[in-house]
Amino acid sequence: MEGIEPDARPSGTGCAGCEAADPPGWWFHLRRCATCGHIGCCDSSPMQHATAHFAETGHRFVRSFEPGEEWFWDYRDETAYERGPALAGPEHRPLDQTAPGPAGRVPQDWAAHLHA
Repeated sequence: MEGIEPDARPSGTGCAGCEAADPPGWWFHLRRCATCGHIGCCDSSPMQHATAHFAETGHRFVRSFEPGEEWFWDYRDETAYERGPALAGPEHRPLDQTAPGPAGRVPQDWAAHLHA
């Protein structure tokens, strides 16, 4: 798949945009840019940083960064793929990291803040 860089390592274990926010934000699920490894939060999350990364960079493919999920999404063509090429590890967020997460930042009424 043109535009995917299998050797690009994840930028971290959580959403880079949420971590950089002041105050730091929280996310529902995580997505990994398959071009540069940038970790962003999904479109259900309050800040939708993965889609913002696509808008800023044009990096069209993301992969789920959730345990047990291997699917890719093509923002440009709005197409889902059950699988794609293997990417440099780690393949998902740490198993002890909550979803939504991170623990301690998620409001009690978190479901009311999700985008449909």
